[in-house]
Amino acid sequence: MNVDERKLEVLRAIVTDFIATNEPVGSKALADRHNLGVSPATIRNDMAALEDEGLIHQPHTSAGRVPTDAGYRLFVDRLTAVKPLSAAERKAIERFLNEAVDLDGVLQNAVRALAQLTRNVAVVQYPSLARSRVRHMETVLISPSRLMLVLITDTGRVEQRVVELPAPVDPDDIVDLRTTLNSKLKDQRLADAPDIVADLPDTVAGHLRGLVTTLSSVLLEALVEHPSERIVLAGSANLTEHVLDFPAIRPVLEVLEEQVVLLRLLDQQSSKAGQILVRIGNENAHEGLQTASVVSAGYGSSGISLGGLGVLGPRRMDYAQTMSRVAAVATYVGELLAEN
Repeated sequence: MNVDERKLEVLRAIVTDFIATNEPVGSKALADRHNLGVSPATIRNDMAALEDEGLIHQPHTSAGRVPTDAGYRLFVDRLTAVKPLSAAERKAIERFLNEAVDLDGVLQNAVRALAQLTRNVAVVQYPSLARSRVRHMETVLISPSRLMLVLITDTGRVEQRVVELPAPVDPDDIVDLRTTLNSKLKDQRLADAPDIVADLPDTVAGHLRGLVTTLSSVLLEALVEHPSERIVLAGSANLTEHVLDFPAIRPVLEVLEEQVVLLRLLDQQSSKAGQILVRIGNENAHEGLQTASVVSAGYGSSGISLGGLGVLGPRRMDYAQTMSRVAAVATYVGELLAEN
């Protein structure tokens, strides 16, 4: 083992012990707990070198060392493997998610499972409409002059709009309208749908043209994003278990109330489903999160991310375990949405 490899082993040992104990780690403790194959004096020299490189620091005189954000980052980047889920954990995720009967249930159960498994705050983003496709358009005549439009996406998201019509409509026209809408919009990406909707009045039969023109603005409204509806959160109470890890807990709590910040975090997720992204401390652009870490992943199918989910917790988190659990829940959510 060369010096650089040995220093990395010392760093791994410091991070592992600090995560487990929340106490600064000394050279004697490292020598006693880990088979590093060198003397405490050599470990002290390696620790001094790691400190010079900004990877660990000494919180106060005569104390051991704790990892810096840069130290955590190197530790995460050099992880050889994430911790596999136990059979009990897999069953717990399956049980939570298989209980759901619709998209809302899947997402709510996903964050509940993730919060319980990681003991952190869990957050999930509703599937982005822009990345979804139209599965079905339903038209329901509530009264002769009132119509309900129902948009169902391939992710199971349902958008409903009630339209007041300027004049009574023949029920047969509503059947023709449903057929026309599905022939034009089914399997189309919602990002492309506005252009299709704009052209609809010119492509339908003459007796439907006025009706389609009336419905166009409502259709467009159903096809746009609604950010206030796109976040599900669970496990905020878990922060009470980590009060000592945060110099000030208030900024973190304020971020949890700002859904725009959380959406921005998840929107930065890679477009590739299942890819894990870890932001540690000052890597988080928002000031309120610079004492926290965020582990997130995209969920979806066929490698395309429809949305993001993840956990927010202290920098002193078990990254290998958290990453595996976030990845597993993201995979299950993607598979459920693909099946439905």
